[in-house]
Amino acid sequence: MPHSTSTTRAMALAAGLTLGSAAAAQTPPQDAATRFAPLHAAIDRAIDSAIAEQRIVGTVVLVAHEGKLVYHRAAGLADREAGTPMREDAIFLLASVTKPIVTVAAMRLVEQGRLRLDDPVTRWLPDFRPANRDGNTPTITIHQLLTHSAGLSYDFMQPADAPYQQLQISNGLNRPELGLTENLRRITRAGLAYEPGTAWGYSMATDVLGAVIEKVSGQPLPDAVAALVTTPLAMRDTAFAVSDPKRLVAHYGDGEPGKPAPIRMGESAIVPFFGAPVSFSSRRIFDARAYASGGAGMAGTAADFLELAELLQNGGNGLLRRDTVAAMLQPHVGAQAQTQGPGWGFGYGGAVLVDPASAQTPQSVGSMQWGGAYGHNWFIDPQRKLTVVAFTNTTFEGMAGAYTRDVRDAVYRALDAR
Repeated sequence: MPHSTSTTRAMALAAGLTLGSAAAAQTPPQDAATRFAPLHAAIDRAIDSAIAEQRIVGTVVLVAHEGKLVYHRAAGLADREAGTPMREDAIFLLASVTKPIVTVAAMRLVEQGRLRLDDPVTRWLPDFRPANRDGNTPTITIHQLLTHSAGLSYDFMQPADAPYQQLQISNGLNRPELGLTENLRRITRAGLAYEPGTAWGYSMATDVLGAVIEKVSGQPLPDAVAALVTTPLAMRDTAFAVSDPKRLVAHYGDGEPGKPAPIRMGESAIVPFFGAPVSFSSRRIFDARAYASGGAGMAGTAADFLELAELLQNGGNGLLRRDTVAAMLQPHVGAQAQTQGPGWGFGYGGAVLVDPASAQTPQSVGSMQWGGAYGHNWFIDPQRKLTVVAFTNTTFEGMAGAYTRDVRDAVYRALDAR
């Protein structure tokens, strides 16, 4: 649908608009409009400022509280050059928002007894044996893949003369000419960045996990994820393909110093992230040669992802057991790793907040969050029964810029003021 105004949102809330996965009671019409008007105004200001300052091109923001959708808005442009307004059912390349979806698929296999967290990866991928610097090939477990403590890395996490760069390993966003088998072979050749289980390092681990899921399920990863996650959750527009190319947004990279306007990405693009060049191939998802990247390969809508995030926030919603979700939200890697800065550890599928004071965030202990390089950010706060999904088409401001903090802080200020 087109850009929603505050009036439209209030009407939807007054009608008792609830999430498909949540059976929240309807709120009386006038009370709903009154209770959440400050929330609408606060988030609107954060969105409008980011667009006016040309930090982002377009965005879709959804907020669920106590199982009810209390805010939804599409703003800005899906395609700046064509003048196409953003719409709430816009489709985005998800980048690392793919990771929690694939993680849930793996956890369903664990619940079914088909996969164990302590399984060595070589049980499923016998040839995947990256070595330490001393030549030894230590055991890597499924748990270590899930927690990014497996000793692997990313090309953009290494300098230009390091193995991942020299071997031209695909990060799941680029190099569509590489198949999964070849990419795994190159990761093996690159060796380990550290002894598995001794540190945390953001990495290709979820791509390797995707290959494991294929072996365990006996299906291509897109089919396995559809059967295990997206079909049961009715995430109809989320897949390793674009369900409706007409709704796919144009993607942009951060503007250059002195030229704030985001730069439209071509078929290939390089966007600096804290000084490190990250390469993208925005047409990769349409290339038949490209493998289904478990860490970065999906496309989908904000509304679809809200269903998955609410599953985690609500303790499984019948798709996962509560104890499984509790395990996902445990900081298996502690706050010393600073996975999203001070105070943040890592669970299964995202960073987990251990120390809000160190993180300087209003989020509660146990909150989980992560992002996607094409410009997305999401978090859940189970203590507050809160889920926020903010997708943009602007790399990296929409993932890790001031916009993400502005939206977050607006939500908490408004809820705390009620």
